[in-house]
Parts: sequence; C-alpha cells; structure tokens
Amino acid sequence: MNFRHLAAFALLSTSLAVSMSAQIVPPEKVDEARIDKLLKQMTLEEKMDLIRGGLEPAAMYQGQAGYLPGVPRLGVPSLRMADGPPGVLTKNAGQAQTATMGVAATWSVKDAEQNGVAIARQARSLGIDVVLQPFINIDRDITFARAYNTLGEDPLLNGAMGAAEIKGEQAQGVMSQAKHFVAYDSDSYNVFVDQQALHEVYVAPFDAAIKAGVASIMCSYNRLNGTFACGNSDGLKTILRDELGFKGFITSDWGGVHNVHFLNEGLTMEMPGAADPDSPLASLIHNYFVTIPPSGPPPAPLDATALAGMLGGSIPEEKGAAGMDVNAFPMDSDPATMRDAIKDGSITEAKITEAARYVLREIVRFGYMDGKQKHDVTPQDLEGNGAIIEKTAEDAAVLLKNEGGILPLKTGESVALIGPTAGQVDSIGTFGERSPGIPARQVSPLAAMKKLAPGTEVNFAVADDLTGATIPASALSHDGQPGLERVDASGSKTVDASFDFTQTNGKSLPPNTIATWKGELTVPADGDYWLYLQILGTRAILSIDGKEIGRTGAAKGAVHGDIQYATQDGGLPTTDGLDNVRRSIQLTKGAHAIEIKTSLDTSSAPVQVRLNWSTPEARERNHDVAVAAAKSSKTAVVFVWTRDKPHFHLPGDQDKLIEDIAAVNPNTVVVLNSSQPVAMPWIDKVKGVVEMWWTGDEGGPAEAKILLGLANPGGKLPMTWGKALEDYPATSPAHPERSSAGVDGKTTFSEGVLVGYRWFDDQKIEPLFPFGYGLSYTKFAMSDVKVKPSAGGGAEVSVKVKNTGAVAGDEVAEVYLEAPKSKPEGVQFAPKTLAAFDRISLKPGEEREVKLTIAPRAFEYWSVDKKKWMKPEGSRMVWVGDSSRDLTLKAEVK
Repeated sequence: MNFRHLAAFALLSTSLAVSMSAQIVPPEKVDEARIDKLLKQMTLEEKMDLIRGGLEPAAMYQGQAGYLPGVPRLGVPSLRMADGPPGVLTKNAGQAQTATMGVAATWSVKDAEQNGVAIARQARSLGIDVVLQPFINIDRDITFARAYNTLGEDPLLNGAMGAAEIKGEQAQGVMSQAKHFVAYDSDSYNVFVDQQALHEVYVAPFDAAIKAGVASIMCSYNRLNGTFACGNSDGLKTILRDELGFKGFITSDWGGVHNVHFLNEGLTMEMPGAADPDSPLASLIHNYFVTIPPSGPPPAPLDATALAGMLGGSIPEEKGAAGMDVNAFPMDSDPATMRDAIKDGSITEAKITEAARYVLREIVRFGYMDGKQKHDVTPQDLEGNGAIIEKTAEDAAVLLKNEGGILPLKTGESVALIGPTAGQVDSIGTFGERSPGIPARQVSPLAAMKKLAPGTEVNFAVADDLTGATIPASALSHDGQPGLERVDASGSKTVDASFDFTQTNGKSLPPNTIATWKGELTVPADGDYWLYLQILGTRAILSIDGKEIGRTGAAKGAVHGDIQYATQDGGLPTTDGLDNVRRSIQLTKGAHAIEIKTSLDTSSAPVQVRLNWSTPEARERNHDVAVAAAKSSKTAVVFVWTRDKPHFHLPGDQDKLIEDIAAVNPNTVVVLNSSQPVAMPWIDKVKGVVEMWWTGDEGGPAEAKILLGLANPGGKLPMTWGKALEDYPATSPAHPERSSAGVDGKTTFSEGVLVGYRWFDDQKIEPLFPFGYGLSYTKFAMSDVKVKPSAGGGAEVSVKVKNTGAVAGDEVAEVYLEAPKSKPEGVQFAPKTLAAFDRISLKPGEEREVKLTIAPRAFEYWSVDKKKWMKPEGSRMVWVGDSSRDLTLKAEVK
C-alpha cells in the first residue's frame, strides 16, 4: 500500500466508520409513539406504499434494483435499494470491490467492517438508501451459481464477517439487507433441511446479522421444506421474529412472492412490485400487493432469449449456458391480489398496518424523516474507498504453496508475467449483482510490478488474447465487393471497409445509432475461430451463416450501468474497456455470411462496436511466445482466471498453459483469480500458488506487492479446497439427493450439519488444502493455551502467538470445539467446529497473548424434539491452531 493509500485508510479506520453512527438508534429504542401517530394519519393506500415496490419516475431513476414510494404527504421518504455484493450497482459506476469470498479469506472482522464502510459510502454518493447485502448464505455447494457471493462454508466465520460488514454499512447511515433467508445454498428451488442443521448452520449467520442490528432481511426464492421461503411462517414468524427477535422488515427477493397471503405468513414487503413493462422479466413477476385494477395491455410473454441475454451470456470456456433459471418464477396457482384479499377479508388492514410499521420503524430509526437521507448523486471518495479495496485485496491473498521460498520474487532477477489477467486486473470476475468498476482506477499487475520494481526485468506474454485483433478489411466483403453493407434505421445504405467504430480510433458512432451490417467474412483456413463482438453504448447481436452466435447482455434502458460500462459478457473487458462477447465457432476456409445488428437504448452514450477475432494461427503463436518468455526468465508467474463454469476447473486451456510453462521453467508460480476451488493437476509441477480471488479495481498493485514481498500474504481459506469435486458432500455421487438437481425435484441437505470441512473430517477425506489454511512469508509459533469457563456458559481462550521469522506478518488464531464425548441420542455433531478466531499482526520476534471468546451457543445444539437450544453434559476439548487440519494445542473445558 502506498503512503497516500495508507494515510487514507488510517483516516477511515479512525473516523469514517463512526462518522454517521449518531444517525441511527438501537432497534429497541425507536420512537414508537411517533410511528403510531404517522400510521394513524395514513390511508390504506399510503400504508400499501410502504410495503410494495413501485417504479421511480424516469427523471430520477438511478438504475437501482428497487424503489419504495414512501408517503410524501406525511414526510415519509421513498427508499432506493441497490444490488451487490460486492459494491453498489446502479447506472452510475461504483468502484469494484474485492469479491466477498476474498473478504471472507481475510478472516478479519476489521477488513469486513471497512468494506461495509466503503459500500455505504458508495451508496450515499450514488443516492442509495438500502444496500442488498451482505450475502450470508453458506458455501455448501461449490457448483451453486452464486456460491462466489457467500462468505464461506462455516456459519461462524460467515456470520461474524457479515455482521461486521453490516456495522460498517449502517454506521454510515445506510440500511443493510442481509440475504437470502433461508437455505438458498444451491441452484435448487425445492430444498429440504432438518431443523437441527437449519438452525445451527443456515440460520446462524442471520442470527449474527440481527445481533448486529441489521435493518432488513431478504427472503429467498426457494421452497423450504415444501413451502416458499417468502411465505414460510415457520421461517419468518417462528424463527426470525419469535426466536431471534428480529424487529426490521422482511423483503421478498425480486419476484419471490407467489401468493398475496404471504403477508399473513410474515412477509413485510413485496419487491419489485410494479415491474418495468419493457423488462424481459415483466411476464414472470406478478404484482400481488396491488390494490388498483390493472390498466394497459398485459406484459408480453416471456422472451427466453432476451431474458438470457439480459442476465449475461455464457463464454466458450464455460461450456454451458448462462442466465437465470426460470424455475425461480414458477407459475402461481392463485393469482388473487391484495385488492381481492381485502375485499374478501382474508387480509385485514391491521395486518397491512403491522407490516408498514416494520418498514416505518427503520425509516425513523435511520433518521430518514429528519433530513439524514441522501438521494442526490455526488462524487465518490475514490481515494478513500480505493485504500480499503487495495488493503482488502492484500489481506485476502492466500499463499497455498511456496516450495523453496520461491516467493517473494527476488529483486533484480528476471520474471515473466503470463496470462491476460497479468495485463489487466481481474476486478469483478463474472456477471452479476455487483459494482461494474471504474476502469480509470484499474492498474494491471504488470504495470504495478514495473513501477514497484524498476530494477527488475519484467517480461509479459498474454498467452490467451481475450481482446483479439481487428479483422482485416481484406476479410470483409458484400456481394463480391469490399466492405460490409450498413443499413441504418431510415433504410439508407453505406459501405464500411472495416468494422471498428470505437473512441480509441476516433470513429465511434452517434448515440442511439441503429444499424445492421451484412456481408461475408472470409477465413483463410479451416479451424476454430474466436469472434469477439465488442461494444459499448448499445446492444448488439452477431450472426454467422444465418445463426445467432452471440449477443450482449445489456438490458434496454441502461439499467445497472450495463450499457455504459463493460460488465457482463466476457471473462475480461477489452484492453480498451469495451464489453466483450466472445464466441468460438468452427469455420471452413472461405466466405461465411455475417450479420451484426445494434438496437436502441437510452444511455445517450456514443455507440462503439467492433468485431475482432483470434485465429487458430494467432492462438498458437501467442502460446509459443508465452512459453519462450517463461523459458528465458528466471521465474515465470502464470495468472489464471475463472468465472462460474466449468465447475471445479480452470476455463479453456489454462491447465495446459501451466503445464507447458512449468515444463520449461522449474521456477513457476501460479496466481489464481477465482472465487471457488479448482482442480490443480499441475500442483506438483509448480513451486508456488497464490489465490488472489477477484480483487476489485485496486487489485493490480495488491497482486504486485504480494509477489514482490511488499505485502505479506496472511489470508486463510474460507472453504475447504478438495482434491476432487466428488469429495464434497453436495456433489458426492453417492448422494444425488444433495445436488442442485436433486431427486424427483427435491434437494435434500442430508449431510445435516456436516458442511464443508466438517464433512471432510467426518468422512476422513484428505483435502488438497484444508479450511482455514494459508501460508506466510514468515513463520509463527503458538503456545501456552489456556481455557476457562465464562459466565453464561461460554469460555475464554488465551494463546500466545509469536512471529519467529524475519519479516512482519499476520497470523490467524483459530479455535475449534470438539464434539462432546457423550452425544445425546439422535443429535448430530461434527468432529469439530470453528468456535472463535482472530487475526493479528506481529513484527519479527514479537509475541502476543491473544484472547478469544467462545460464545455459549457454540456449546449448544438445537433440540428438534424440545424446539430449543440445549447443552450436552460433560467437558469439551478445545483445539487451537492455524487451520482446521493443523491444530497443535488443546485444553479441556468443563
């Protein structure tokens, strides 16, 4: 971290995290009399406007996920809700932050809280009141399309990091909405979980969020034990309200309401309410809380192609389709609306008032009725937030292998940086609900290393060119003549000799240009060609030989900034910042019909559109150049990347690239930009491996500093890194009922509480890298563990940690609780569970006594029969170490 960033981060740490704390009061101290008075003055329709989403006027709309109208007559303001994680997603770009799995890998509640501060500061700058995060589901199934959004596989780690993020966000006067309640931990929409596992694993992070004072909770799409989560009274009433004492409001996930009577079962608010009629989702999302007869034509039937395009396309390396599973929006058997329910008395005004009270309570609690809300868009604190993002990326680095001390790199020795994510920072990884990032903030690892190590020979080879080269004019023709024929919206025709209309070459097209280009693409030889449709400021479709092969993922209207900013369609944007729809296609030598269409949007940005390619010859040449660069350098560092698929594998030919590089250079290091484990068939052939996650905008300097030793990796794995996909409980071939596909349409979490490392321990499966694992450039020793009971049934643990190496570094003291020797009949226990942790910084030779608290709940189990928490009899063994498989110290507590 440079001194400018260090100063900025120190300022944030000491002042900004508490600068807004005076705005909010604890949930139990809200002025209920004020709320009563307001509710008595409201009409039924005004109360409804507090519990159903609406459409914000177009002139004010910021492209956020949701909008609550409020009651302007009484001074009750509207609420804007924006997606994440990470960051804040509106039509105005926010800074890309470190992936949530990376935040979890810091094992630092301070880092998590500071990320919350950065998220909330972005939100306030972008005019947002409610951030739809943290994502505190469990990383139970690494094939789950949104597992990368979680905070890991352990409920204690997940809950502690989520609670810290909430504190950071809400201290800035922004409401947090923890999601998704509950058991949204696979791609299945019909989940069955036993009550012990439900309480101890899946509800536990939400308990931590509630204790942190979270304003709101989002219920999930899936059915839980046969009943939709957003209409599940056992979950919403019994667990959230009665058992956990939640006082905030409960919002449906967008389109998660399937019956108006969900209100009677504990739901507070329907989102999105009124859907944009131009959205491909309009026909899927039914507005149940409507009280006014519908007007205008019904929405058009679902356009599956448009839906898939809006949600982002698959890239060739993923070997599968992308987009949203429409099973999240099943056809509803009872289309009755609030108008019908009020008329027949099945929903009373008292119930509507109760729901409105939950929402109004948080509006009052956060001071939004007292002028402390901010809806204007103002400049973001790029430096202050950037300092947080860079430090998080550094703290998240997990050193997985360091044979012979290959890292840090030796000053003055030549190094080859290989791979596209060495030349561009892999800031956001994949499409989804997160900040798109600010390209001007993004410095590549290559550029950062050259700046930080001026005396070192730094070579670069892209190996796999994800931007490609502009197709030469000689390859484009129409009707036997050079160039492609362009037909604009008026029908006039022109001929373009080349297809490259960008700001880079000064040839971008006027805003809202609508055109179709047709002609022939002539390829020089048979082979596998990669075509790159690169755009910004428009939507576009590419067809070859009459067949659509790719389209952009941007939705009409520049919602979420996905037209103005390159966000969804490629592993990386182009090197000049365009969205990048990459497709692989087998072509024979000769001419092929080509068509490219652009379509209207409302971004008012210049239209940029370009068609690049990567020929078989070019790809072979790039690979050979990379191998040659590695062979001629002292050390080779191969940067590899992932998206969502293929599961548990690096996309494309990256495994082969690593193997080929390692074959010519024995000093090969691999840098991973991923968010889930991948197979490592090459692990014994390389000397070093660093997991850097998806780093956020400031990741380039962070990665360079880790490699150079200017920052010391101290992160730990927030999940178990197995040797094979089959080793995990949710993907075990012996248990198909656990998979997202399930059996007979049902997914059963039959592993119970044995999630992640607990399963590996119970089944005695050796992982590649265990939960909580991570090396350092220094060495640590732990000693003198002491454990004593504390008031309330918990325990206090102390352990001495010493830095025995030559450089400063961070260590995480991890405390695990062993299962009781005498287990109550019918109760499931993992061999051991994480019970406490703390990350500390130590100078060389420094020793510190670390004190940790095991909460009483860690000693308890959920009794299914008695429906309450119980404590088993007998003493328990407490283990302390630096990973779930390296626990060198133990002590017994009674």
